Order: sequence, then structure tokens, then C-alpha cells
Amino acid sequence: MVQRASQSVVVSAPATLVYDVVTDFERYHEWASEVKRAVVAERDGSGRPLEVEYRAAAYGRSTTYTLHYDYSRAPEELAWTQVQGDLTEALNGRYRFESLGELTRVTYDLEVELRVPIPPFIRSRAAQRIQVDALDELKARVESLA
Repeated sequence: MVQRASQSVVVSAPATLVYDVVTDFERYHEWASEVKRAVVAERDGSGRPLEVEYRAAAYGRSTTYTLHYDYSRAPEELAWTQVQGDLTEALNGRYRFESLGELTRVTYDLEVELRVPIPPFIRSRAAQRIQVDALDELKARVESLA
């Protein structure tokens, strides 16, 4: 069963800086506590990361997955779809960046489908925790650079 969730946070920095941090995948391990490694496997014609392989902590164990990024609405949005995952059937989502002058509202939409059956309330909590942690850590990273 697919679990969908959406969360937002306001960051005290311009949207361009938030976007730059979000698209610097190889540095995620420096600020995203769940990410242990991110390796760019493929780049597009403009040199942007197109496919990124991750190793991360999830559900009390380690997981690996590969995401394919879509820059068609950049820099207002960055979307991704999972192309491979050992624990997840789907790990799709997007960041939306709304400029509020010197502030930015970041909305994180996430769709997760696990390969193993887990009670719905645990799936729901896990998806929300992923989003809240990701947004809190993104906010802290960006504001430390602003």
C-alpha cells in the first residue's frame, strides 16, 4: 500500500540557496542524518545529477535505493522517482520552493511503498518522520550557510 504525505517549512534564506543545497546530493551525508552515502551515477547534458544512488538508515536497518531526478520545473520544483530499492517498491516525491522574499517555503511531498507488509499506523508515522526530519535538517543546513 502506498503512503502519501506532505509537509512544509519556512527557511530563512532565498530560494536559490535552498535549491542549491537540495541539489548538492553528494554532500547530503554532511547534514541529513539518515543518509550515509550518496553517489551520482548519471548526469544529464547540463551536468546535473540525473540518477543518484543512496545508502541510508531506514526502519531500523540500512537500505539502498536509486532515485531519478526531474528538473523540468526547476528551480521552483525538484521531483524524483525511485528506479531501484531494496526495502521500498516506490520512493517518489518532490520539493517545491516558494520564494517569500528573503524567506523560502519548502514543501516536501512524499510517496512511499514498502516491499514488506507493515501496519498502516507505522507506515504513516515513518513517512511523516522522514519528512519532518528531512525538512528540519535542510532548514538547519541552509540557514547555517545563509
